[in-house]
Amino acid sequence: MTGFATLKGEAQGWSWVWDMRAVNARGLDVRVRAPDWLDGLDQAVRAAVPKAVSRGSVTIGLRLSRGEAETTEEIDLDVLGRALAHMHTIEVAADRAGVELSEPSTLDVLALRGMLTADAAQDDGAALTKTLSADLPALIEAFNAMRATEGQALVEVVTAQLDRIAALTDQAAEIAEARKDQWAAKLKENLARVLENSEGADPARVAQELAIIAVKTDVTEEIDRLRAHVQAARDLLAAKEPVGRKLDFLSQEFNREANTLCSKSQSAELTPVGLDLKATIDQMREQIQNVE
Repeated sequence: MTGFATLKGEAQGWSWVWDMRAVNARGLDVRVRAPDWLDGLDQAVRAAVPKAVSRGSVTIGLRLSRGEAETTEEIDLDVLGRALAHMHTIEVAADRAGVELSEPSTLDVLALRGMLTADAAQDDGAALTKTLSADLPALIEAFNAMRATEGQALVEVVTAQLDRIAALTDQAAEIAEARKDQWAAKLKENLARVLENSEGADPARVAQELAIIAVKTDVTEEIDRLRAHVQAARDLLAAKEPVGRKLDFLSQEFNREANTLCSKSQSAELTPVGLDLKATIDQMREQIQNVE
């Protein structure tokens, strides 16, 4: 499920901005963008996120800065020169390969390992990491609060689609029930025609073949399973734990039953209902990809 949150803070002469964002994914993929001289911060983030998020491609970034007066005398110019040379080499290689890179900001360069002198940054790294790690619960809580709001809207959308599927299933059941007598009469007529025009035909075998045809056109099982799937999906939407993967699997079952119903319909009235079912199920599957 998509989501976004930011959190600002300052301490120990530093100020920072956290941002946490996520896009849809089948599993959980956590990416951390933070100064690499903050030993232990990456591990702290990767340990905290799975406790509150189970699905999605999650990126957590940290922009860190110090007061201007403090920073001017703390930059290691040798490290800066080497970093800029490496950046130029990377840009040239990327340009030759036709790869477009985003331009790094001043804060990105400042955050490189060794850019600041040891007494200003490296020495207080452990204390700063501890302070920054303490922000993670609040950041994740704000992130999940935003996702909860989106999730509620998503539940309403999927519920409406389930209502539509249930209504179309009932319509299919009514059409199937109404054609039973018609199909029975048609089968009897076909049986009589075959027996009249097939000298020596075994009436029992002919009746058996026609019965098989009747079974192949009976959509009762598909309708029953569609109704069961609708109820199962409603139960999942009401659950408190993550259900995205289960809903994703269930949507495949929905699609399978709708496909079978269409292939067995052999009816000008039933086929359009089956196609409407398939269209609605496809729309629901797209929305379910956003569900954790």
